[in-house]
Amino acid sequence: MSTRAQVRFATRKDGVSFSEHPEKIHAQFYVHNDGYPEGLGLQIACSISEDSPNTSFYGEIEHVQDIHTDLNYIYYIWQAYDKDTWISIFEINTYGSICPTCEQWVTTEDKCIFVGTPSKLIEKYKLNTNNDG
Repeated sequence: MSTRAQVRFATRKDGVSFSEHPEKIHAQFYVHNDGYPEGLGLQIACSISEDSPNTSFYGEIEHVQDIHTDLNYIYYIWQAYDKDTWISIFEINTYGSICPTCEQWVTTEDKCIFVGTPSKLIEKYKLNTNNDG
């Protein structure tokens, strides 16, 4: 079974919570397989982290208004000049609707499961991955 995800890019602004969907995004791409945090989440964090610059991942670049109704996760990469990059991960309940604020597919049961820097994501999910085997 595919674990689908969208990776969205948003601007860090004072007063905007990382644990809520932002009003606007600037770019996004769709990942059809392996969108779970231990896979795609680690790949994103490692690609941003200075400790792991050689990690790469792929997806289909989309228009910012493209909507998927079958997502399992939505990732936000929060960036701004002279500020650290942060990542938010939302686990998606696939039954939902279009958000009137951000015009993206969301559900009332979207659950923010991670907010933090790339290094914190690596720490959290590498520990979980290493404990499984």
